[in-house]
Amino acid sequence: MSSPRPETDAIHSLADFSATHRDLLWLLSQTGPSESRSLHHALADYYTEAIDHSRVCDTLEDLIERDLVAKHTDNTSKYRLTESARRALSARQAWQAGTHNAEGGHR
Repeated sequence: MSSPRPETDAIHSLADFSATHRDLLWLLSQTGPSESRSLHHALADYYTEAIDHSRVCDTLEDLIERDLVAKHTDNTSKYRLTESARRALSARQAWQAGTHNAEGGHR
């Protein structure tokens, strides 16, 4: 029996995430290490409904627990993507582009 391919696991794991989870991962992929306030402001600008800063922080903590985001604290706390998150985003983008089928295999 073969083990699951990483791309398949990544697609399914992000597919089960909330939009806020996926949006935070996308923001971090575009901005690099960022503070929670700047991430909150970016989401608030994007979303049509208000988003509470504590919700952003809770979502970031959840992403840390899932090993998709790392937190570095110096004078301020900055969040950055882990390699697992980069692979998951790459797999999701491939799936969205149609280069992977629903089961995660190549077309």
